[in-house]
Amino acid sequence: MISKGQQVIQQWYKQKNWQQFPFQQEMEAAYLSGYSGLLNAPTGSGKTFALFLPFLIDFIDKHPDTYTTQKNNGLLMLWITPLRALTNDIRKAMQEVCEEIGLPWQIGTRTGDTPAAEKQALKKRLPEVLLTTPESLHLMLAQKEYPKMFSGLQVVVIDEWHELLGTKRGVQVELGLSRLKALATVGGWQFTVGSGMFAEVSLQSTEKQRTENCPLQTENCKLKIWGISATIGNLEQAAEVLLGNTFPPERVKMVRANLEKKLDIRSIIPDNVENYSWAGHIGLKLLPEVMEIVARSKTTLIFTNTRSQSEIWYHAILDNYPEYAGIMAMHHGSLDNELRNWVEQALHAEALKLVVCTSSLDLGVDFRPVDTVVQVGSPKGVARFMQRAGRSGHHPGAVSRAYFVPTHSLELLEGAALKDAIKRGIFESRDPMLLTMDVLIQYMVTLAVSDGFRAEELFKEVKSTYAFADITRNEFGELLDFITSGGKTLAQYDEFLKVEIENGLYKVNNRRVAMRHRLSIGTITSELSIRVKWLSGGSLGTIEESFISRLKPGNTFWFAGRSLEFIRVKEMTAYVKKSNSTKGIIPSWNGGRMPLSSQLAAVFRDKLDEVAHGIEKDEEVIALKPLFNMQQELSHLPQSHEFLIESFKSREGHHLLFYPFEGRLVHEGMASLLAFRIAKIKPASFSIAMNDYGFELLTDEDIPIEQVLEDAGFFSIDNLLDDIQHSLNANEMARRRFRDIAHIGGLVFTGYPGQPVKNKHLQASTSLLFDVFNEYEPNNLLVRQAYNEALAFQLEEFRLRAALQRIATQTIILKFIDRPTPFAFPIMVDSLGREKLTTETLEERIAKMARSYGAEGFDKVDDNKKIRKPGVTRKKGF
Repeated sequence: MISKGQQVIQQWYKQKNWQQFPFQQEMEAAYLSGYSGLLNAPTGSGKTFALFLPFLIDFIDKHPDTYTTQKNNGLLMLWITPLRALTNDIRKAMQEVCEEIGLPWQIGTRTGDTPAAEKQALKKRLPEVLLTTPESLHLMLAQKEYPKMFSGLQVVVIDEWHELLGTKRGVQVELGLSRLKALATVGGWQFTVGSGMFAEVSLQSTEKQRTENCPLQTENCKLKIWGISATIGNLEQAAEVLLGNTFPPERVKMVRANLEKKLDIRSIIPDNVENYSWAGHIGLKLLPEVMEIVARSKTTLIFTNTRSQSEIWYHAILDNYPEYAGIMAMHHGSLDNELRNWVEQALHAEALKLVVCTSSLDLGVDFRPVDTVVQVGSPKGVARFMQRAGRSGHHPGAVSRAYFVPTHSLELLEGAALKDAIKRGIFESRDPMLLTMDVLIQYMVTLAVSDGFRAEELFKEVKSTYAFADITRNEFGELLDFITSGGKTLAQYDEFLKVEIENGLYKVNNRRVAMRHRLSIGTITSELSIRVKWLSGGSLGTIEESFISRLKPGNTFWFAGRSLEFIRVKEMTAYVKKSNSTKGIIPSWNGGRMPLSSQLAAVFRDKLDEVAHGIEKDEEVIALKPLFNMQQELSHLPQSHEFLIESFKSREGHHLLFYPFEGRLVHEGMASLLAFRIAKIKPASFSIAMNDYGFELLTDEDIPIEQVLEDAGFFSIDNLLDDIQHSLNANEMARRRFRDIAHIGGLVFTGYPGQPVKNKHLQASTSLLFDVFNEYEPNNLLVRQAYNEALAFQLEEFRLRAALQRIATQTIILKFIDRPTPFAFPIMVDSLGREKLTTETLEERIAKMARSYGAEGFDKVDDNKKIRKPGVTRKKGF
């Protein structure tokens, strides 16, 4: 017998002429049985309804006769998303369901884009369902008497959990959930009711909980917690991280959609690979082929990997296909929010034929008119490509059609690897972040700003999270000491004495400290940005300060699809006017190119092994046959059990090229490590260049490479950390990581709205703090974190270690060559791109290099000079 709620929802399905998928039925049964867990479903499969509708059924079943008149119920569901843009679509879909079944509910949003008046209204009356972000959840926890706000909360849903996992925002979610679980635990923290609009609430534990040394137990937690995740390599671990260490395993469920998403993935192959770019990352030489696809499609999203690349493609399309003016738009994170919203609405309304975008449109926004996705350049990860491909055919049963556009020849093999990885179900894991003390410090002050916290209670809550399961009492004590007295080093400075202790309650009493902290809540850090506005009024978006600082009044630049003349900077705003000039520079944003993921790198090596064995089953491999034949003729095609090293001499010096095919970051660390180990055998200075396929060591000295390779320790992982410390400026890398850590941990204040602190002043402050800690408190937790992050994220030390272990088992193939090979040439081009000053274009320098090596046919590079506005030349490092 079905319940009243199920009857209502089944009738709604009939009215829509929809049917439940089996996974939606399984999700409904799991939810109504009281489980928490993780829902794994592909994009466009109906995963939002899979969780929202069971929640409605549960409410209707509890109020079968009055649900249509049940208003002002307080907050019942909290829905957390990683992107503010996602909340609009989800809210509309949820509100529509409520109206159609006669439920008089309000679905609200609270994000950084929510007007102040709406935020104030939310303090007085919360909707039944609130869509928010990790940062906004913490801002809610920073409000006075916040426990009352969550007193009726029944379920928390974390949407797109795979995007938050492995980031500090994900740790924010873990900490926020630990507090919500504690509030919802029967026999947990007790409420003391007083007077006022909200009942006065103080967090006081039972005596038993105060004296126990184990983390807070949540067997009696009334709160359901569900995550929604796309397919990743560690789904079980993702569920563990989400629910924490103390969630009863018998109450945890993994629901998998097991829907075979229909994918149509094709690579755009140049007519003549020999004449295609040997290096580069723009890809505009295939613009005509891309526009043929756009013309055949209803609506197309062209994904690029960087904001600069999206600006370049947008201008190139307008230059060469002016008929698309008015039916084409651009979307990336630096554009003004109003402009981005307009683009999203126009996509919904089928008013746009084409949008050039970045990761700002990666996640679950439902654009049903989109039937084609074009990915320009390798996405460097399988899961990222699947996410973007899923933007097309974004509804159950539809085909997701995606085209891969290589920006240089060897990227075609990445296209073949992508298709193979998807076919074999190989996806990246998202490794969780552990012991991020900067996030914990911020969270502790957040709680102190609101109602305060008691140390023992908070320690148990924090210890219950996956991120801080291994935190010790001594470490927690150091953090308490830090927020109350500045720790061992900063005790003499009042600005670091933020939290006071009153009868065991840790609390912020200073209103200025509280205000500054609320303004600083969050873990997203970036270079200081300048808002770009028309001189006549109206905002276009933001550009990093470092770019604007290089402009002079009268200079022209391209941004938000327009040619702009720079007028002046005033109060952190760059004022511009429209320019009719056909010349102009395109802004660049910090962040760099993404490295090849370990999973895609492994499949890439599998594909290369097939090539070496003469297997030609992929169209991409067949197209690349001339390139591979040339590589074999000049050097060697390595098989899976071989590791290729090439050596040759030129007027520049002695070139050594290594090909691990492990990704740019691993190669950066390995290049420095091996250069250091060579220098121990024969002292030498090296210039280093790398890409995702290999790296080059260039020196003036003759290197006895055979003697070096005879050393059994050359590729060894013995003394790896010590050698890394000596081979790289580990101190400087840690200093760079410390800038963000200091920001998140509240050591520096970035400024008030409209009055940010200049970037150079922030860098100077964090650098000084780093030096002080290093000298007087070398075991400081934040400094240790900086060094650990440098190893883990800048060098990918774990992958570096695994790569060295793999190479140590392979047969070394050393080839002495006369000129650069197809594998070598792109790496050497990368080194040209980083020269500091030149009057030649990159294309001219490459042609000169090719002539000097007698390498006819190698002067192909993807430099967008020919399609860019006349007279515009972009150079790195200039």
